[in-house]
Amino acid sequence: MKKTVLLICAILFLAFYPGQAQEKTRLIMRGDDIGSSHAANLGCIKSYQEGIMKSVEVMVPCAWFPEAVKMLKENPGLDVGVHLTFTSEWEKVKWRPLTHAPSLCDEDGYFFPMIWPNDKRPEAGALKDAEWKLEEIEAEMRAQIEMALRHIPQVSHLSCHMGCSGWDKKVAAVYQKLAIEYELDINPGEYDVQRFPGGPKASTSEGRIADFMGGLERLEPGKTYMYVEHPAIKSMEMSAVGHVGYEDVNDDRQMVTELFTSEEVMKLIEKRGIQLISYVDLMK
Repeated sequence: MKKTVLLICAILFLAFYPGQAQEKTRLIMRGDDIGSSHAANLGCIKSYQEGIMKSVEVMVPCAWFPEAVKMLKENPGLDVGVHLTFTSEWEKVKWRPLTHAPSLCDEDGYFFPMIWPNDKRPEAGALKDAEWKLEEIEAEMRAQIEMALRHIPQVSHLSCHMGCSGWDKKVAAVYQKLAIEYELDINPGEYDVQRFPGGPKASTSEGRIADFMGGLERLEPGKTYMYVEHPAIKSMEMSAVGHVGYEDVNDDRQMVTELFTSEEVMKLIEKRGIQLISYVDLMK
């Protein structure tokens, strides 16, 4: 009799609380830098439409932002973050702030190449070493956020390009204030989102896919992970993009797109019952 009662209770528990009985592994696949180039726009949309990417981060000050807006409106299910941008890191293509912000720019009016000084590029300027003004940083953050909200219906959160808020406590405080003010404060850290396990990048697409699948095998039930990369399509455009220490951008970002759209990866995700989610899903 006692065993029968326990069995009935177990069945009822499974019926009404299935998530408690078998906790799912959840994974945010995030693509960065849509808007930075035509090739990045194509790679990001392909990674969503044909692959596993659920959230994408848009760079508002860049030249290909208008095309990104059009593509994102055509794909309303793709979750979007405003990738606040204060650096212009490539050597042959540059972008400027939306606002008048001379303390955030080099002598030519472009964003500095880096936030922190880099020994590999001693001649390049760094924002941290400049006489930056907090009011100009806040005004520029607001301008980028409001531009994105004006044109992209599904914006849900903020993120930082090249660590744009982590280098100074006052800047971090402004970033957090604006995230709350604009109701874009979905912070993965507050939801115990963990970094996807993995090591150094492999030099081939096949190697990266194999390494990623190995990481999928190590994900634990009941936990949420995030994987962040930069999809793009190999092209003449991307062949001109790069800087000292990162010259293979064209091949590197094509391999990211191949990983995000890999049939092998998608089959393993389905086999393991891994739930692909976006930033918005963290709040559900």
